[in-house]
Amino acid sequence: MHEGDEALALHALGWILGDEPRAERLLGLTGLAPDELRASLGERATLAAILAFLAGHENDLVACADALQVPPASLAAAAQRLEGTAT
Repeated sequence: MHEGDEALALHALGWILGDEPRAERLLGLTGLAPDELRASLGERATLAAILAFLAGHENDLVACADALQVPPASLAAAAQRLEGTAT
């Protein structure tokens, strides 16, 4: 795992939460309530789910990567490392 993966996921979450419909979609797909999301931000599984959410929606992935000034592949790779599926 790269040291910045957790920080990248948190920055991505900030971007996601900046748009209410997108934030509601994240909560719906992860099954987390807002309080549960806040409480689990230190967990790799939650951080991986945040990035996997973006990786599953190419338009959001590209827009978030642009906003964070990172390549979209960096977000997807960080999701894989946090999930433990990176090769």
